[in-house]
Amino acid sequence: MRLSKLHLNTLREVPAEAEIPSHIWLLRSGMIRKLVSGVYGFMPMGFRSVRKIEEIVRQEMDAKGAQEIHMSAIQPAELWMESGRWYVMGPEMWRLKDRHEREFCLGPTHEEVFTDIVRTEVSSYRQLPLNLYQIQTKYRDEARPRFGLMRSREFVMKDAYSFDRDPAGLDESYADMYEAYERVFERCGLTFRAVEADSGAMGGNASHEFTALADVGESEIAYCDACDMAATTERAAMQGTAPGNEAELPLETVSTPGTKSIEEVAAYLRIPKEKTIKALLLTVYDEEGRPAEYVAAFVRGDRELNMTKLINFLGVPEHRVGFADEQAMGAETGSVGGFTGPIGIRNCKIIVDSELPGMKNMCAGACKPDHHMIHVNYGRDYTAELIADLKKVREGDPCPVCGAPVKLARGIEVGQVFKLGTKYSESMGAYYKDENMQDHPVVMGSYGIGVTRTLAAVAEQHHDEKGLIWPVSVAPYHVIVTLVKHDDPVQKALAEKIYAALLDGGAEALLDDRAERPGVKFNDADLLGIPIRITVGKNAAADRVEYKLRREGGFTEKNTADAVADAIRLIRAEIRGMVKG
Repeated sequence: MRLSKLHLNTLREVPAEAEIPSHIWLLRSGMIRKLVSGVYGFMPMGFRSVRKIEEIVRQEMDAKGAQEIHMSAIQPAELWMESGRWYVMGPEMWRLKDRHEREFCLGPTHEEVFTDIVRTEVSSYRQLPLNLYQIQTKYRDEARPRFGLMRSREFVMKDAYSFDRDPAGLDESYADMYEAYERVFERCGLTFRAVEADSGAMGGNASHEFTALADVGESEIAYCDACDMAATTERAAMQGTAPGNEAELPLETVSTPGTKSIEEVAAYLRIPKEKTIKALLLTVYDEEGRPAEYVAAFVRGDRELNMTKLINFLGVPEHRVGFADEQAMGAETGSVGGFTGPIGIRNCKIIVDSELPGMKNMCAGACKPDHHMIHVNYGRDYTAELIADLKKVREGDPCPVCGAPVKLARGIEVGQVFKLGTKYSESMGAYYKDENMQDHPVVMGSYGIGVTRTLAAVAEQHHDEKGLIWPVSVAPYHVIVTLVKHDDPVQKALAEKIYAALLDGGAEALLDDRAERPGVKFNDADLLGIPIRITVGKNAAADRVEYKLRREGGFTEKNTADAVADAIRLIRAEIRGMVKG
């Protein structure tokens, strides 16, 4: 491709909306174009890289025996009602009606559709196992779309669904997909980690998230260097605290004027925050959005509530849980905003973090304005309907497996795999007959890769102060031939010769033949992140060019034949090293 013919609109200034490097460089390089908040289109260079990622995904899925199909993004509501997820998905689901008032959604995922395929077309054990996948646009009405492709409302995803006879078969399918995902992200040049994850609205009993490590990632993972423990902070379990050996002191109510926060009450009473109990007041809503139940969750004052864990224990969709109106809840339960404790509260579900029963002589709200209780002890002074691990893991907390200090890292979720079991097959009637003509529910798995999010993750990990640095495997082009003087006949002839030789050798090449200043061309080559640059300049008459790798600082001077041969050799070696077998 000649740059003089390529539709390319690079930006010299950082767009005001761009906050993180991948968003900045994908916009500045002209690879993506914003339509509205959370909705982006892909321009020629960006779309080439998207297709490269899709092809890597396709190759690895096919290698595991998965079969590609393509289903509509428009899905009838009745399928989701069968599975019970029409209301579970909440406001993130794009819902619409046709002219006949029939309800549909724009698919955020396709479990229901694929289950429908299997229940109508698979009846015998002889047709299993089966793995079907697609690469398709998905839609989720994000409340706060941000970070470009990281959290958008329209995105490209590969979603696959495995169908097996029994849990042992699911284990094999899950292992196959896990291995395929490792290969995909390795070939995309990502530094990533696979960690245990929460299943969320997908359901099922096991899940792993593939996280591309990055400082700006919205996913946070906890891991241990001393053992194999690794999980999202939403999923990471926490060790309980051993019971304290302090003598239980008499319960007292003390005046604590104006001390609504943990910091304020700890400072006023001159006690450490870990000797306080924090109350979090929530409302659970019914399907019509009306308050159905109040919940008071209690954690140690220096801890942060893990909302995902709490929602899982409550067994309700995330969108049906919110922080309570203090005045309304107080009238019903006796809670007092900023001064609520587990003693004296009524008419609500009380959930206590597993750390608190072992703590002695704690400080908690007295359910009375400007007052707290001290020397509060579980069992003697209060109890709970449920004791559960509600806290969010912190750096340095003991590993739940081996006790060594836990470490935290941020990352970008690029893929997730789920063991769904029979959640969908039982609710939607997807059964098969065994050798004895007995009916059994199909055992399912679900596997997703965010294709466009993977593009952003690669950009997040591969850039510098000049622009993108694409790995060869996903680069829109492998080589850019930069013609310093477009009107110099000697330079032009040599550039054309190199360009033709690269194409003949199987390289994907760009020829920058534009009537631009050399500085503009060099800046654009760096901005676009093309892995190899061959510059044809003042030494063209001597058959000498500059050979530069984008990921390295300097350049070397080579003759034309060596430059072309080295470029083709590098491209083949890197692609061969990333392709299995």
